[in-house]
Amino acid sequence: MKLACSLLLVLALIIPLTGGAADDVLTVAVFDFESKDETVRDLGPNVSALLNALLSAEPHLITVERAELEKVLGEQELGLSGTVAADTAAKVGSLTGAKILVTGRVFKADKELILVAKVIGTETSRVYGELVKGAASAAFSDLAGELARKIAGTISLKGSTLVAKVATREARVEKIKNALKNGNLPSVSVKLPEQHFGSPVRDPAAETELGKILQDCGFKLVDDKSPEKAEVEITGEAFSALGARKGNLISCKARVEVKAHKRTGKVVAVDRQTSVAVDVAEQTSAKTALQNAALELAERLLPRLLTK
Repeated sequence: MKLACSLLLVLALIIPLTGGAADDVLTVAVFDFESKDETVRDLGPNVSALLNALLSAEPHLITVERAELEKVLGEQELGLSGTVAADTAAKVGSLTGAKILVTGRVFKADKELILVAKVIGTETSRVYGELVKGAASAAFSDLAGELARKIAGTISLKGSTLVAKVATREARVEKIKNALKNGNLPSVSVKLPEQHFGSPVRDPAAETELGKILQDCGFKLVDDKSPEKAEVEITGEAFSALGARKGNLISCKARVEVKAHKRTGKVVAVDRQTSVAVDVAEQTSAKTALQNAALELAERLLPRLLTK
């Protein structure tokens, strides 16, 4: 009860995130803080849980659900450890869709309780540090509230260096075209069944986006009604799910998995991509997340389809 009251108090006092682009909504994953000392052994996970709740109250931040984070990272044997470093941030971002990771340590020095946080950009590997401290007897919920305000401020002020600048779709497709200049383009078919919340979707967004990029880059697109058989077949699946709701905004997470193989059966590429999108409508958010994942895949996949 006391912890709940403290949390409500901190939520009421926390300063809203201001500055930066008003329309930018960033996804944040909060990891368990490291707390090895015997006197603070239980504080690491508790501080992280508080930070997750506090940061989720910020209007321009959406936090990754702890259960989902643990499941995804557990499958990769990464866990929720506070030892996540900048060099693994990109992989974690790809798996969770998070643009920013928050991790750190809790420890006592002399008669002080100290909380140190690292704010890591998954796309740029840029790292910023924040620190709060108080008397050893201080309520850690108060320190967590102060740390959450500092983290929110850092993300607001340094967001442009934590998140990579997004090139336009046209620029990214042009980059793919340049990578294909010296190769022969095979005919290609794409079949990526799509589901949202376990329900089949009639018009798959990932398949549509990947097919359009193939055509824009000069590939001949073949389907079941075409008289010829494709030289390369791209198969796999795509699925999306509701992430979180914040006011009028809805986030959805999507994952696209593909395999490309030649007519002979030889597999030329296997890849996957996770993406997150935010919109005022759930279906649009889900479709956009799938479209973004397909574009990310296309940049890596298409150059591997070239025939010699």
